Amino acid sequence: MFVSDFRKEFYEVVQSQRVLLFVASDVDALCACKILQALFQCDHVQYTLVPVSGWQELETAFLEHKEQFHYFVLINCGANVDLLDILQPDEEAVFFVCDTHRPVNIVNVYNEAQIKLLIKQDDDLEVPAYDDIFRDDEEEEAEEHSGSESDNGSEPSKKRTRLEEEVVAQTMKRRQRREWEARRRDILFDYEQYEYHGTSSAMVMFDLAWMMSKDLNDMLWWAIVGLTGQWVQDKITQMKYVTDVGILQRHVSRHNHRNQDEEHALSVDCTRISFEYDLRLALYQHWSLHDSLCNTCYTAARFKLWSVHGQKRLQEFLADVGLPLKQVKQKFQSMDISLKENLREMIEESANKFGMKDMRVQTFSIHFGFKHKFLASDVAFATMSLMESPEKDDSGTDNFIQALDSLSRSNLDKLYHGLELAKKQLRATQQTIASCLCTNLVISQGPFLYCSLMEGTPDIVLFSKPASLSLLSRHLLKSFVFSTKNRRCKLLPLVMAAPLSVEQGTVTVVGIPPETDSSDRKNFFGRAFEKAAEGTNSRTLHNHFDLSVIELKAEDRSKFLDALVSLLS
Repeated sequence: MFVSDFRKEFYEVVQSQRVLLFVASDVDALCACKILQALFQCDHVQYTLVPVSGWQELETAFLEHKEQFHYFVLINCGANVDLLDILQPDEEAVFFVCDTHRPVNIVNVYNEAQIKLLIKQDDDLEVPAYDDIFRDDEEEEAEEHSGSESDNGSEPSKKRTRLEEEVVAQTMKRRQRREWEARRRDILFDYEQYEYHGTSSAMVMFDLAWMMSKDLNDMLWWAIVGLTGQWVQDKITQMKYVTDVGILQRHVSRHNHRNQDEEHALSVDCTRISFEYDLRLALYQHWSLHDSLCNTCYTAARFKLWSVHGQKRLQEFLADVGLPLKQVKQKFQSMDISLKENLREMIEESANKFGMKDMRVQTFSIHFGFKHKFLASDVAFATMSLMESPEKDDSGTDNFIQALDSLSRSNLDKLYHGLELAKKQLRATQQTIASCLCTNLVISQGPFLYCSLMEGTPDIVLFSKPASLSLLSRHLLKSFVFSTKNRRCKLLPLVMAAPLSVEQGTVTVVGIPPETDSSDRKNFFGRAFEKAAEGTNSRTLHNHFDLSVIELKAEDRSKFLDALVSLLS
């Protein structure tokens, strides 16, 4: 059921208990976790943190810990499946679920005893009514049997009439039942057809802290990074992003108002958050402007940098801005101050001439003392790269802890390491996109585009993790839309496959919705993958919290794709 008073029905309930936190491996979940950890530490709440990257890990961890805990908090996992069916918990177990995955499973919505949903009701949830989905069979049986008890004292003709009436009534009931079941199937299909994301979990947790007057500047920053993580991964629409930025902007003004004590405002230890209208260029303040322009999807796709003509257009653009190549290719921090003064305005003006109308975007930055300044997108990219880094152990737990630590001011070295990994990831992404487009690896399968990365592709290990592969797929689709002249292909979704394990012969498959200006970011591939796998007995593993990411046996790939084509045609 949906929790209406987060403070009373959630926080005050767990405050005096031992709590188990299950946290998914994504930027928003990490930020929400940091806020909740800060609240728990403030109130001395005992908790155990367990990172989970998929359903298998969640089930295993739950089995391991279920005897020691009665209260479980799930962040960015658990809302979009029947949780009780998957975990099979005892009746005393209570689950608090704060998750952006939509649609919310209907059983979770109407379970009042064990499932408590920490989800904003102002999100457009469109949950079907209880009576449209659930029917009390016991009542029906009672009604049916009540009429069959015959009155022994009646005359035979009356008995016969009554029997006929009962038969008619039961036939009507069975017909109504069939109609109700058909309507239920249609309602559930419409409700569950598309997968999408709701309000950032970090924002939900910050809202809780604010309601309890325990919100700190650090928590506000984590909420900002959580939202930005959703945006850079294309999980939410531009409209949703701008709306939520507006909400956070009011909190930023409240926490960081200008007439602060001057001494505090300029101290080495200060943490100051500012609203910015900044360039849509990835990591440019920690890179060279040239590298950022070449490796940001927005500019690389619009310039078509995989082609010689595109490289020429980039040179023309830089000349129009009035930036010498020598300056552009050195670190941003080392550029002439005179050039940096009006850089944003100059780039925006030239970008408009080159058809890039959204070169600047609403965002936030944070200053730690005098020296360290980061944009929210810098931190989101760094955290994501740390989490999906192939450098650490296979379990991912090390990566999770590194990424979580990088969000604290006391671990700036880890954040800077994350920025370096993010640069490597972005560079590899654009090189792979250029390779796919130049060798025509993106092919039309009819109802969707398909691209498969081969074993031995440079940097293939970077794309074995789901978030990295999803980001590559989204960026590839955007670039393909700008590269193709085929109008029909511009409107198609994309299915992308990449090798996962050579030993086990598995690939990761990701489905991405069409790239259109009006795109609502709703993804139909989760249900389509399920049906295609069922219909062909393909060996798939639906282990990821995003239903549009699956693992598939490479041998079953062709029959799986054939089924997908006929399903979506």
